[in-house]
Amino acid sequence: MQPDINALPLHVLFVQIAGMKKMGENPGSLQEESNMHQHGEGCCNNAPSEKKWAQYKWPLVSFVLLVQGLINDQLKLYTNPEWFRLVWYMGAYLPIGLPILRTGWLNIKKGEIFTEFFLMSIATLGAFILGKYPEGVAVMLFYTVGELFQHAAVDKARGNIKALLDARPDEALVFRGGDFVTVRPESVKIGEHLKVRVGEKVPLDGVLLSAKAVVNTAAVTGESKPNTLQKGENLYAGSINLEGVIEVETTREFKDSSIARILDMVQNATARKSKTELFIRKFAKVYTPIVVFLAMSLTFLPYFFVEDYIFKDWLYRALIFLVISCPCALVISIPLGYFGGLGAASRNGILFKGASFLDAMTKLNTIVMDKTGTITKGVFKIKEIKSFGMEEREFMGYLMAMEAQSTHPIAQAILQYKNGNISKAVEVSELAGKGLKGIVNGKKVLVGNRALMDANGITVPTETDSIVETIIMVGVDSDFLGYVTIADELKEDAHQAVQQIRNVGISELIILSGDKDSITQKVAMELGLDWAKGGLLPEDKLNEVEKLKQRSDNVISFVGDGINDAPVLAISDVGIAMGGLGSDVAIETADVIIQTDQPSKIARAIKIARSTRRIVWQNIALAFGVKALVLILGAGGMATMWEAVFADVGVALLAILNAVRLQQMKWD
Repeated sequence: MQPDINALPLHVLFVQIAGMKKMGENPGSLQEESNMHQHGEGCCNNAPSEKKWAQYKWPLVSFVLLVQGLINDQLKLYTNPEWFRLVWYMGAYLPIGLPILRTGWLNIKKGEIFTEFFLMSIATLGAFILGKYPEGVAVMLFYTVGELFQHAAVDKARGNIKALLDARPDEALVFRGGDFVTVRPESVKIGEHLKVRVGEKVPLDGVLLSAKAVVNTAAVTGESKPNTLQKGENLYAGSINLEGVIEVETTREFKDSSIARILDMVQNATARKSKTELFIRKFAKVYTPIVVFLAMSLTFLPYFFVEDYIFKDWLYRALIFLVISCPCALVISIPLGYFGGLGAASRNGILFKGASFLDAMTKLNTIVMDKTGTITKGVFKIKEIKSFGMEEREFMGYLMAMEAQSTHPIAQAILQYKNGNISKAVEVSELAGKGLKGIVNGKKVLVGNRALMDANGITVPTETDSIVETIIMVGVDSDFLGYVTIADELKEDAHQAVQQIRNVGISELIILSGDKDSITQKVAMELGLDWAKGGLLPEDKLNEVEKLKQRSDNVISFVGDGINDAPVLAISDVGIAMGGLGSDVAIETADVIIQTDQPSKIARAIKIARSTRRIVWQNIALAFGVKALVLILGAGGMATMWEAVFADVGVALLAILNAVRLQQMKWD
């Protein structure tokens, strides 16, 4: 089945499993990783990619011959039993065994002796030497089936990586020389105008020049629901235009675009393994040779301690020991568990820059948040208009006439007022730290703070003293005309975010903001946070977080979106950036990116991380527990090769299925 790009906010998830077979190695690039699996590695990738069914042909032949051989054994159908049995089972063994024997031999020539291929080769050949032909075929067959199961997951991963690569636009219609011409996105400069037709991908980040656009941003944000944008709003590269031809003005070069940044993060994600993965990789390198020497000891040492020592019996036990001891279940299932967690996060619009941050996320007990752009929208809006002695519409006419001469964000918020009549303001000048003065309709108008009013002898009502929001006062001649309060709005899910973070057990929630302390305290009180501090410079935020880190039991995440948040994101245990509206510096510095700018995704990220770690440890316990039990039984002569097959391949398959559960879980 072909992957649906509209449902694939992939980002990091599929690269994690693509690196599974070479644990701890950085694949270098998506294309190299894809090529590695396409050309094959190990025993089961020799079939041509255009005939994927062919890789199942020989295991099926071996299975049929094995079953028929067991029937022959049961019904005594051989005319020359031992000779015929050997030939029959060799026919079942060679189609699946030769590739593994060859790989084991090539690894030995390279100096890599103690590999899973070596263990399987020694165990199965030993079984044949002892006349245990069905067991030898069964071990190799089920091992091969396990390999096919792994490669099916890798093939699916490769298809989804290709889908992510396909999300990268490969051409752009740019206006040059009086007409729109097709060029490579890499050649488009900032400020150029692009045309995007229906069904095409937006090639570069930009602002919408058309009146309206409906786009699918699934490849960028993880949200498959169509998004309606108005003129002047931001568009991200990789978004798909769903309705009508639109025009866009570029704001970034392609190398700095959202989709290019995501692809770069994907390519580097596998370098950041979790501590558990790194431990298992090192463990496997030590574990395998120890197992081989223990098997040798199990074969020969009983000679000195057992009276009725029979070499064949103890060799058979040692071979069982080798099969059981193969570390496949651990080497496969643990990276696959993290793969599932990264995938679940990615589909929810949360981008982890590596499995190590999934682990770190599980230990958080303190979350520190910036205010503006993180839990508020970062957009000023008029909250209250109060006029004295004239109608609101006329009052706003004076104010808007003055603010029309300013480019300040507060001025832009005031100019959003729909009902004012903007007159022409003349002789407008700015008074540093106070506001504006000018002439409107022949009258002297002052617009600014209380200091401006006091300096010009205008009496301000005492009711303004208790207002914590930004306040813009208006005086005409010597009279106080009124005021407007401007405030940043909380994000729609801010209250929900705080409640959900509390529900997952975070003990301390804090706001550190550069905004006025009075506004910061009001927001913290409204959301029910533990404490807050405002009026902070970047270095002040840094100092506050460093104080928190002095407590040895504190594991801290900082959530921010601006350039000024980058230093704190860097020193926190887990830095979380708002990826939609956040600055490039914050996104590059952070460990986790919330692509949708929703603070409620913080709790979801914690849930996904905890579920991932739980499943990884379940797999570790399953692998070690079953193997230890069957090892003891095998050493005591109470387990056969069939139990060994289950302890190896069976446990690996169970661990894989357990890890796949992460893909099906709901996180709401």
